[in-house]
Amino acid sequence: MPGQHGDPGDGPARARADAPAADVAVVIVNWNSGDEVTVAVRSVVEAAGDSRCEIVVVDNASTDGSADRAQAAFPQVRVLRSAVNRGFPAAANQGMRATAAPWIFLLNPDAVITAGTLGGFVEVGLDHPRAGAIGTLVRDPDGTIYPSARKAPTYAEGLLHATLSQFAPDNRWSRAYRMADWDRRSERRVDWVSGSSVLLRRAALDEVGLFDEAFFMYVEDLDLCTRLRAAGWEVWFSPELEVLHVGGTVTRGKRRMTLEHSRSMYHYFVKHRSPGALAPLRPLAWAALRARAAVVSWRRGEA
Repeated sequence: MPGQHGDPGDGPARARADAPAADVAVVIVNWNSGDEVTVAVRSVVEAAGDSRCEIVVVDNASTDGSADRAQAAFPQVRVLRSAVNRGFPAAANQGMRATAAPWIFLLNPDAVITAGTLGGFVEVGLDHPRAGAIGTLVRDPDGTIYPSARKAPTYAEGLLHATLSQFAPDNRWSRAYRMADWDRRSERRVDWVSGSSVLLRRAALDEVGLFDEAFFMYVEDLDLCTRLRAAGWEVWFSPELEVLHVGGTVTRGKRRMTLEHSRSMYHYFVKHRSPGALAPLRPLAWAALRARAAVVSWRRGEA
């Protein structure tokens, strides 16, 4: 039901009542991404093919002129500007509300579409009428496949993964969470997919709401997929569209972002995994997540 979780992002995902002029709206959230956002837009234009594609860049108070350069290179791009950096979920919601297409494709500014077409990816959604979210095949810069489709962890699995992954990354709980035994070359239903490159069905968003803006960055995709599945929608992965994701270009090496990830994971577990009798365990979860953040920051030499 709309608004059932009380998220700030809940409510209709459609801002305009007129008939959509595009088959798919591509929303890119940008913050000081340099020329990478222009490269991302170029890949969208090339992957659009015959699809009617609307491209919206939501600029989170950048100071490097990156959104302006993307628009200068591709005048069809619409830039929405925010006076402050409100985080990824709020900016993505702003972009989704400003469009009317029945499908929304979210793409990170440091990601490029390398294979497939947007029209072909929409066809995957049409083949699965209850699909609310469809994730792409994502590769790291070295060409390896990134586990962008994962299992939604239980309270215990999440705690063990957070505690052990930095010391023993191939432990059984982390492998189960990442679905490490699957090669990602086949299409299948999953628990959640990364928001770095994901196709969303507007009808599903109209029912469950947009991103929860209590998240500043990270885990909002897991939260949205959890809400979609709870409402009877499906989450799918398909290799029909392939994306190269540099990942963390702006946030890499910053202690604040590592701590933000821990805060987001804690918010998710409080919201979805620790009701009632499990609530007394929340301090343990927060302590484990803070300890993990400290270890990650130390190992990365983050400032």
